[in-house]
Amino acid sequence: MLTRNCLSLLLWVLFDGGLLTPLQPQPQQTLATEPRENVIHLPGQRSHFHRVKRGWVWNQFFVLEEYMGSEPQYVGKLHSDLDKGEGTVKYTLSGDGAGTVFTIDETTGDIHAIRSLDREEKPFYTLRAQAVDIETRKPLEPESEFIIKVQDINDNEPKFLDGPYIASVPEMSPVGAYVLQVKATDADDPTYGNSARVVYSILQGQPYFSIDPKTGVIRTALPNMDREVKEQYQVLIQAKDMGGQLGGLAGTTIVNITLTDVNDNPPRFPKSIFHLKVPESSPVGSAIGRIRAVDPDFGQNAEIEYNIVPGDGGNLFDIVTDEDTQEGVIKLKKPLDFETKKAYTFKVEACNVHLDHRFHSAGPFKDTATVKISVLDVDEPPVFSKPLYTMEVYEDTPVGTIIGAVTAQDLDVGSSAVRYLIDWKSDGDSYFTIDATEGTIATNELLDRESTAQYNFSIIASKVSNPLLTSRVNILINVLDVNEFPPEISVPYETAVCENAKPGQIIQIVSAADRDLSPAGQQFSFKLSPEAAIKPNFTVRDFRNNTAGIETRRNGYSRRQQELYFLPIVIEDSSYPVQSSTNTMTIRVCRCDSDAIVVLYVALRRQKKKDTLMTSKEDIRDNVIHYDDEGGGEEDTQAFDIGALRNPKVIEDNNIRRDIKPDSLCLPRQRPPVEDNTDIRDFINQRLQENDVDPTAPPYDSLATYAYEGSGSVADSLSSIESLTTEADQDYNYLTDWGPRFKVLADMFGEEESYNPDKVT
Repeated sequence: MLTRNCLSLLLWVLFDGGLLTPLQPQPQQTLATEPRENVIHLPGQRSHFHRVKRGWVWNQFFVLEEYMGSEPQYVGKLHSDLDKGEGTVKYTLSGDGAGTVFTIDETTGDIHAIRSLDREEKPFYTLRAQAVDIETRKPLEPESEFIIKVQDINDNEPKFLDGPYIASVPEMSPVGAYVLQVKATDADDPTYGNSARVVYSILQGQPYFSIDPKTGVIRTALPNMDREVKEQYQVLIQAKDMGGQLGGLAGTTIVNITLTDVNDNPPRFPKSIFHLKVPESSPVGSAIGRIRAVDPDFGQNAEIEYNIVPGDGGNLFDIVTDEDTQEGVIKLKKPLDFETKKAYTFKVEACNVHLDHRFHSAGPFKDTATVKISVLDVDEPPVFSKPLYTMEVYEDTPVGTIIGAVTAQDLDVGSSAVRYLIDWKSDGDSYFTIDATEGTIATNELLDRESTAQYNFSIIASKVSNPLLTSRVNILINVLDVNEFPPEISVPYETAVCENAKPGQIIQIVSAADRDLSPAGQQFSFKLSPEAAIKPNFTVRDFRNNTAGIETRRNGYSRRQQELYFLPIVIEDSSYPVQSSTNTMTIRVCRCDSDAIVVLYVALRRQKKKDTLMTSKEDIRDNVIHYDDEGGGEEDTQAFDIGALRNPKVIEDNNIRRDIKPDSLCLPRQRPPVEDNTDIRDFINQRLQENDVDPTAPPYDSLATYAYEGSGSVADSLSSIESLTTEADQDYNYLTDWGPRFKVLADMFGEEESYNPDKVT
């Protein structure tokens, strides 16, 4: 309290003595200095001149904050020039805190603060003052405004609003490396005195770090700080006001600083030799052991890559890095065999994946260790000499014939004898047997290649000393073919030759088939049988490509003299033993047009009665043509069956006269049928035009046709066309009674041919 009163007195002396710099003059207010008083003169209506010391205008008061005196704190005095001291003037006060914070003596104009004030809560108050005539209660002067400022004292310590702080800096950083900037805030008035001027210092954390006293920037103070030695640092920072002078207030905060890792340490193996024991039965690809190099760094700086140094012993193994543990996992690349090699030695290298060029001068960031692997003996099953056995046997081989053998050995130390047996699950019919001691395989049944051409089963080998240790191998037996079937001619067995054929013409191509499994390159040969080779009407030309052609040897053939020829052909194969067969082909003589196209043959069925065909419609057969009516012309559709026009066999370009003897139907079998039907109208118009220009053609008004089932019917044809019935069964003598118009038919069918089915070529 004494300090604050002295400060108030000091301010009064400074102001009263004119030692302080005045404020800018205000036109409506003047300041009169009186001993020991701060006086604000209210402007009045005066005619006389009033001299003002130093000519300034004083329009504000000051009051100390945190005043703790027993009496109200005196602030200042209001005075009007019209107040003559006679008690006729009353002073009033209004505005911020009037009556609650500040009071005024109505007679003297003295202002007091009636409670303690806090500048940080409210730094100034704006009030209004007025002088009033007591009797008339009228204002003597206009209302004036003035300010009472709360004068600051150092009552707030600096505070770190963002503390405590967390910071990091890379290890091995040079001196002066930036770490963090801290900032303290002081609530005191920064424009007045040193109450808010803060100075920073380190109370704890030296000598590792330093701080700039003005800016609060923290930096490293020691070189080569190693994270692996110490990673965490706790630094205590102080902020003190009054420029750090004695008596100033202070605040503190904590800064937790972490050294982040850099790759400044290479990996190191904790020992120079690693010993591992591995059973020889370990599967390929399995992990057989782990080794580890230690790297004190952290994160990716501690990532290690392992490699096997090229040299003896390492080609059977591989090493990879376990990303979780950074261990080197040794894996098996090839099978181990105790009986072949019992130990392996190789070197392993460990190096960092992510290197820091700043530390290359420290040396290579890698280390090397030796790995010794001892192979442990394991009792193993027998081992077959081959992964697969393939054997061959001819069909019909006698039962009990040995066709091959398998071999399995026990490779363990102190080898045991081996026993063999057939896995009956794979050879359920028991076509083969095996000698349990020797491993020889023999036939147990007669084999037929045409039934089963290949057998596939398994053989099991077990150790006598430990029958539970077994191994298995597949056996593939191919049954070889024995040439037991002769070749036979392929279809067709029947062909046709035209009457006007010339010598040397090929009328049919034939091929052969063999039920045996012919090996690649087998050849079939074709020739006439010896008895048919004497003055043959036809011969066989072997094309040497497993086909042959039937060739004519005569200049024309007479169907009336001989309609059928039987040609015996001998076919041989090239296998051993050679098989051959004689196949007889039937050759039918047919009448053909000039282009060697076979002419339609209509056969008459045998009649039970010889009634005149023209008088008995009940006996009309399906190939009879009526000529006894005029016909209805082109519009007469009752005399023929239009359906027959759609028969593919009828749609042939045939201009042969219809009043001649019909010939047998000897269509070549290899001729493809017509796929699509021809339009009926076009067909009829074409035939009409052909007969209209032919003066010798018979009347076309009446056409008798016969429905034809077609070659695709399962019932075959319903007519007598293509019937195999010979003409010898027919009696055509009655044709002579039909008149001159049927003389040609009577000549063709009236005389009976002598026919010998045994006659050949």
